[in-house]
Amino acid sequence: MPLAILADTIHTAAGAPIRDGLVLVGRDGKIAYVGPAKDMVYTADHRVVHAKVVTPGLIDARATVGLSGLLNQPHDQDMLERSAAVQPELRALDAYNAQDPLVAWVRGFGITTVNTGHAPGTLVSGQTMIVKTLGRETDEDVINPAAMTAVSLGNAALNRSDGPGGGASAGGPPKSPGTRAKAVAMLRAELIKAQEYAKKRDAKDETKRPGRDLRAETFLRALDGSQPLLITANKQLDILAALRLAKEFNLKIVLDGCADAQLVLDQIKASGFPVILHPTMARANEDAENLAMDTAAKLRAAGIPFAIESGYEGYVPKTRVVLFEAAVAAGKGLGFDGALASVTIDAAKILGIADRVGSLEKGKDADLALYDGDPFEYTSHCTATVINGQLFEHAAN
Repeated sequence: MPLAILADTIHTAAGAPIRDGLVLVGRDGKIAYVGPAKDMVYTADHRVVHAKVVTPGLIDARATVGLSGLLNQPHDQDMLERSAAVQPELRALDAYNAQDPLVAWVRGFGITTVNTGHAPGTLVSGQTMIVKTLGRETDEDVINPAAMTAVSLGNAALNRSDGPGGGASAGGPPKSPGTRAKAVAMLRAELIKAQEYAKKRDAKDETKRPGRDLRAETFLRALDGSQPLLITANKQLDILAALRLAKEFNLKIVLDGCADAQLVLDQIKASGFPVILHPTMARANEDAENLAMDTAAKLRAAGIPFAIESGYEGYVPKTRVVLFEAAVAAGKGLGFDGALASVTIDAAKILGIADRVGSLEKGKDADLALYDGDPFEYTSHCTATVINGQLFEHAAN
């Protein structure tokens, strides 16, 4: 059924807010009209929905939802494989549970798209995927089945007893690096191996061609830029190491976490790489000891493209909600428009899906979040979520 969504205010993330606005959603699940209600009529077959505020569906640019399950028990925790330090061939697609209740739970806050997958905790933990939170079969909901390859630098990747990824006593991976230099050297070696594999694979003599190597093939996609490396790096020396490696191999990377971003703003800006910033309310400890709630505002002021994430922390059950993380950033200097962009259009651009989602424009996917007040006020509620034109109505969260 087509929808007619009437709102006191529509924030399109593509222009000025629209007062007394209307969004028309066609049977094809696309946006047919966005604008003043007085300028458009709709037919009797439209289901009419009212809201105080409408925004684009929210995008979580770095999550583990669907691999991290609602129960937070071993049987529904598939976000981290610790049997080896380097496992780029692992695909989130093969472990994502679209029907886990946690997926529906985040949808209840207006989150319609997530870049989800393997968590930090090993040097290379696997591949992320971009998926809608519709809760159907995974293959139906996926937008990009192999979006990025997750890499960690710093404590999360090291075999140390005092780190979150560390040591046999903490269940750390065997043969994992013990120092930062070793971690970068291991990555460099894997990239060189992938280059050598490509040469052998393309040999004219078929008898000299190697068998398929999923690890090398994944790193090759990093080398040709078709599947960026998502590098979790919080301390400034790890951020700089990531930038150095990207320059050495001409890689396309996305910086993740970046608690020390304010210490290296010039270097990040010069690199041209975007940032998926740590959750605003994350705990400031270990590698993230310099984390600050106003880092998002500083990135915006510096002109560095960024999005806000829910991320992953082993001690936190379930998941964070990017709606709340953006709300706090809004109050810490980012402002309403910047906060909304960080979980809508700017996130979509970083993920390479802005042609479909991230803003309310004619022809884009009908992904919307409906609220009974300012979405960044904790007293407001998401009353409904629309994904691909399908309406999900919510009780007050």
